[in-house]
Amino acid sequence: MAMFSRFKKDEVGAASAAATLAKVTQATPAPAVKPTAGMAPAPRVQATAAPKPAAQAVAMDKDRKRRDRLGDIKLELHKRLLDSLNLAALETATEASLRAEIAAIASEALDEMNIVLNKDDRVTVNQELYDEVMGLGPLEPLLKDETVNDILVNGPQRIFVERNGKLELTDITFKDERHLLRIIDKIVSAVGRRVDESNPYVDARLADGSRFNAMVPPVAVDGSLVSIRKFKKEKLAIADLVKFGAFTEEMAAYLQAAVATRLNIIVSGGTGSGKTTTLNALSSFIANDERILTIEDTAELQLQQVHVGRMESRPANVEGKGAVTQRDCLRNALRMRPDRIIVGETRGEEVIDMLQAMNTGHDGSMTTIHANSARDGVSRLENMVAMAGIEMPIKAVRSQIAAAVNLIVQASRLQDGSRRMVSITEITGMEGDVISMQEVFRYERLGMEPSGKIIGRFNATGVRSHYSDRFKQWGYNLPADIFDPIP
Repeated sequence: MAMFSRFKKDEVGAASAAATLAKVTQATPAPAVKPTAGMAPAPRVQATAAPKPAAQAVAMDKDRKRRDRLGDIKLELHKRLLDSLNLAALETATEASLRAEIAAIASEALDEMNIVLNKDDRVTVNQELYDEVMGLGPLEPLLKDETVNDILVNGPQRIFVERNGKLELTDITFKDERHLLRIIDKIVSAVGRRVDESNPYVDARLADGSRFNAMVPPVAVDGSLVSIRKFKKEKLAIADLVKFGAFTEEMAAYLQAAVATRLNIIVSGGTGSGKTTTLNALSSFIANDERILTIEDTAELQLQQVHVGRMESRPANVEGKGAVTQRDCLRNALRMRPDRIIVGETRGEEVIDMLQAMNTGHDGSMTTIHANSARDGVSRLENMVAMAGIEMPIKAVRSQIAAAVNLIVQASRLQDGSRRMVSITEITGMEGDVISMQEVFRYERLGMEPSGKIIGRFNATGVRSHYSDRFKQWGYNLPADIFDPIP
């Protein structure tokens, strides 16, 4: 190991736990199943079919014991790595040299503990040790899995993932609660935040941009809760969403005209319905010569334009000071000569400044809100204005909303896991004390397949767009038949 000496401390930690680990990691042979004397031979078909459940149970039990044994070995090896590695030198180490150093230290430790592993188990242990040192331990394979959208940890033994809109339980576990807390602390300390009993929840962002939220005991009763919304490296374009069935080409043409002619748009929907993805896709229609400012709690938007200024809010420090809210960012953004302002999510008092920006020359601004329908979205905007402590007559609030917001795009995640743009609704003004709205496109559910997949179609409502004249003035002559409903 002399060639890797620059990663070693001057003194290697003692191997005092070897004897204890050897007792824990001794393999327990599976009990043999012997035939009982005097039993009549079973028919050939039954004889081949009956042992399957028992064989599967034995195989699962052996696999569980193998994972537990490797987990105990990995725990001890990780302790030795922390004692042996020069952590300060890891920042400049190459991946190849670090992997070689970890493999060398692990091999030496296994020899000292008189533990023999086959080639596959050695590769597995070395990879997991590398993930513990440089990554996020057991979560690292899930972060690298492109099919996983969300990672949800309910305590150290239950880790779920979302694939294609459906949740499934994985066989990945943490050793114990202390192991899970160590990984959480590693994540939050990297971004200058902390989580403990006095501050039991935290929002953070991983190095790749993924959104991270954690809640630890005593607030989390059965073990720490972790939620990771993975950051998509490749932004989905409008053509991709059309291909996946999120909406139709006619709806895409309408939305392109709406964005290009600087209508103020709100994307509404529930958690995980695809609001941010839709907002990203809509932003692709913005011209490259416009100055765009984005404001988010956790930076997720992936705008491709040249002139983009990104801002991210900041929570208070340990002393409760230094917080920078979305409203602070929004107020400052108004002084930075933006052509458009895009707020990742409006959910509080910043709604006042957002509506004022939309009403005072910053046409084409966009944001997302949590709501179940376009009408609910308008009600939610009213509630947020009230929560901001602004005492205004309800008619004045609604008049402000009607003047500011032009279009509400409703996204939804259906029960089969698919995400659809279920409604596009225009706000056309005020009728008395009520905000007048008209739906232009909607998703119609027609039934369900035996597999559980929803059958439906997108359809126009037959209502001509309130902004058709505006589209023509800006050079977007949409065919009249895109507003004709399918019989």
